[in-house]
Amino acid sequence: MKKHLTVILVATTLIVTTVLSRAVADDLEANDKDAVCTTGAAGQMGLHLRLSDHMTMTESRPMTPADTERGEKIIATMRAKLAKYEDYKVAIADGYQPYMESVPQDVYHFANRELTASEYMGDFDLAHPGSLLYEKKMFGGYKLVGAMYDAPEGDTPEQLDALIPLSLSHWHAHTNICLPNGVTEADVMNGNIAARMRPDISSAGDAPEQFGRGGGAGESVRMRVGYLADPRFGFTGTISNQADCEAADGNFHKQIFGWMIHVYPFASDDMKVAFSLEAP
Repeated sequence: MKKHLTVILVATTLIVTTVLSRAVADDLEANDKDAVCTTGAAGQMGLHLRLSDHMTMTESRPMTPADTERGEKIIATMRAKLAKYEDYKVAIADGYQPYMESVPQDVYHFANRELTASEYMGDFDLAHPGSLLYEKKMFGGYKLVGAMYDAPEGDTPEQLDALIPLSLSHWHAHTNICLPNGVTEADVMNGNIAARMRPDISSAGDAPEQFGRGGGAGESVRMRVGYLADPRFGFTGTISNQADCEAADGNFHKQIFGWMIHVYPFASDDMKVAFSLEAP
């Protein structure tokens, strides 16, 4: 129960993904940015989900006529109940707050923390998702494309299938995460990438290659900050088991967050697009 209540502070999986990697990229010189996109908190999952030691997905199931019917009803329900949020100001008035709005993202999460916490407690309601998903318009404002739903981490495939059919899309979970000493699960949930600095690196000449660019006297060096500075840790870290994590003085988490799924009914009439793993 305590762990579930902590999730009140979480904004979503995709938020952690895109925001953390982008935030660190902003603190690098321009020619360092590409490296961060592949080694940041959860790599490039702002664009799409990748199966790995750090990403567990539900297995696909054969499509059935009943699943197709359920999928159509899910899309119809979401469009009917969430259409009012096409005006993002209405979403804000209803408690959906944009997360790190100034940081460039592929899809912006407007998260309702109370509803997110309820979902992690087992309350699932298509009409009241924990997060709404928006794309930023070129000339200001936001375009509603979908929503993100959550489920308790202990839910079985059968329980997840009862919410949204596993034949339509994949529920996903962040697994086998090693965090460095001093970084907590709450830090991750709050997007606190600067939870742990590297006080042992005092000058450019002392900076290891993996933490930034070393250099001689007088060279300006912009260091990566927080636990993302070390490629061993985090959502795409090289460490993915408890033994290696403890050997690196880290703290191991078999799973962070619960189960999550994105649905994009406002992006297309095509059900394959609406339930795609690709962000629109």
